[in-house]
Amino acid sequence: MLIALAAGAVVGLALGALGGGGSVLAVPVLIYLLGFAPPAAATASLLIVLATSATALYGHARDGRVRWGTGALFAAAGLVPAALGGLLAARLPEVLLTAGFAVVAGTAAIRMLRPRSGVEGVRRSAPAVAGAGAGLGAVTGVLGVGGGFLTVPALVQVVGLGMRTAVGTSLLVVAANALAALVARAGTAGALDWAVIAPFAGAAILGAWDGRRLAAKVSGDTLRRIFGAALLAVAVLMLADTVF
Repeated sequence: MLIALAAGAVVGLALGALGGGGSVLAVPVLIYLLGFAPPAAATASLLIVLATSATALYGHARDGRVRWGTGALFAAAGLVPAALGGLLAARLPEVLLTAGFAVVAGTAAIRMLRPRSGVEGVRRSAPAVAGAGAGLGAVTGVLGVGGGFLTVPALVQVVGLGMRTAVGTSLLVVAANALAALVARAGTAGALDWAVIAPFAGAAILGAWDGRRLAAKVSGDTLRRIFGAALLAVAVLMLADTVF
């Protein structure tokens, strides 16, 4: 119970402050510390992230840090790929899912840690936004993550949003993709341990409010570096586990 509460608080803090990173932290905790099998961990993570991201989205929207049109287009493009990815995930071996999760997280981490190249504020075409959204929706469905750890870099580097606005807008995309992936997994999820999931989600929701306040006080570049470093550490640990 204590592990679930502590992990939930960290996941909520990440989602509230960074607009993502919740499930990329939740999945390893559920697998390695709480004994979930990878498929069950992915489904539980989506439930936790959906509840937390919806809560955090309200706070960021109230602060004016959500681009609703861009977020809706990005999310809508990813709904069908997320659902199809959720169906495909049930047919893939667990080791492949874990390795894929680690590689994708590591790639996103490296992109976030690189020096910025002046893309912030550059408007991209609607097809570019939709293409990025579709790709991230597929990743969300297959790997069982909300997609925020990839959505934030894409909104910054592909769409051209500032970091703070990308964080808020990402939560809309995360919630939509997580819901689509959950619907696709509804018949294959199996039994879930709600005695773990409920306190985990509750702590995450409370942590998200603190994360939102943290995002208002810390610079966008600092948030980006923290985000990238945490992702890289998780990716390395998970990849090492699949190899050794």
